[in-house]
Amino acid sequence: MSTNEKEGAGVSAQNRGSWSAFLKSIASFSGDLSSLTAPPFILSSTSLVEFSSYWAEHPSIFVAPAQEEDPQKRALLVLKWFLSTLKQQYASRSEKFGNEKKPLNPFLGELFLGKWEDEAGTTELVSEQVSHHPPVTAYHISNKKYGVYLQGYNAQKASFSRTINVKQIGHAVFAIPAYDETYLITLPNLHIEGLIFGSPFVELNDKTYITSSSGYTAKIDYSGKGWLSGKKNSFTATMYPTGKEKEVLYTITGQWTKTFEITEGAKKGKVVDSYDTEASTTTPLTIAPIEEQDPYESRRAWQKVAAGIAIGDMDITGEEKSKIEEEQRELRRQEKAEGRTWERRYFSLVENDAVLETLGPVIGLLPEADKTGGIWRFDETKANALQSKTTEKTELKA
Repeated sequence: MSTNEKEGAGVSAQNRGSWSAFLKSIASFSGDLSSLTAPPFILSSTSLVEFSSYWAEHPSIFVAPAQEEDPQKRALLVLKWFLSTLKQQYASRSEKFGNEKKPLNPFLGELFLGKWEDEAGTTELVSEQVSHHPPVTAYHISNKKYGVYLQGYNAQKASFSRTINVKQIGHAVFAIPAYDETYLITLPNLHIEGLIFGSPFVELNDKTYITSSSGYTAKIDYSGKGWLSGKKNSFTATMYPTGKEKEVLYTITGQWTKTFEITEGAKKGKVVDSYDTEASTTTPLTIAPIEEQDPYESRRAWQKVAAGIAIGDMDITGEEKSKIEEEQRELRRQEKAEGRTWERRYFSLVENDAVLETLGPVIGLLPEADKTGGIWRFDETKANALQSKTTEKTELKA
């Protein structure tokens, strides 16, 4: 073991004690990540509810399938879009901060609202914490100009062996109503590497699927750098007619943090497209100024906690965090006393879902509603009512 591979090598001298204690605490850990207490120096000032934005930071790639008339090529473009999101979802934070940091745990009802504006038009994001026990975030992303919609929800279950292993529970649904087409997307499991050395980063493992109502399925196999071989963040994806896995239409290979190539048929087929994550710039998300945000919007709600983390003052951080947590506990006590439950603003529980019932069995996806507080779907009626209220307030101010 070289000098820079020693335990805690990526941690400053003054933080090594707390890092060692953290490693000991997770040795027997099993549960949702929100209950895991991390040392202050790896805390992020960003709430987990913001992570939904990673799905659409390249709006032109997000809407591209709607502009393709051929269903087979549309399915390929959906697969390409999904793969293009992985770097932002699972590696952008470690690139920005030098290592992966533990996000803030969203409180029930926490919101993150924003929009991207570029050549693809306006793409809108709604993200809401719909459950606290278990912690579940639901999201809806829409581009009305091209008629592309994404919604989904996810929870996480963590366990520890040599690393923190995270099973993601939930799914996403990509829809193009103009073609009466939906895609059911499963979420990758992951593990946190580099813990022993104090420089944690995410690696994906196992496999995920995307299956469509138009009759195409994609399987993505993830692999990382092993002890002796392999490249970090590697994957191989194949697309085939549903139920005919050996009849490969396209193969995609590469690294989801770097580049990948799309070939026809088997691996050695003709290259038809490629993607370079490092050459692809993201479109910035626009959110309302903090003073204009709803009290439940993430950046406004956590602003004092974020300020404490930014200056490294853990007393302020802990004090402000405790205030929010106590307010939430008091709300739950009131609700229990009054025999009511928290009303979600943008999402509702559904008993059954046609997409899950139809496409779920194709890829072995179970609802696992008991682990996510139910099946969550975007509620257009609620969203329209909220939009009407916002419009009325704007007109009154004017």
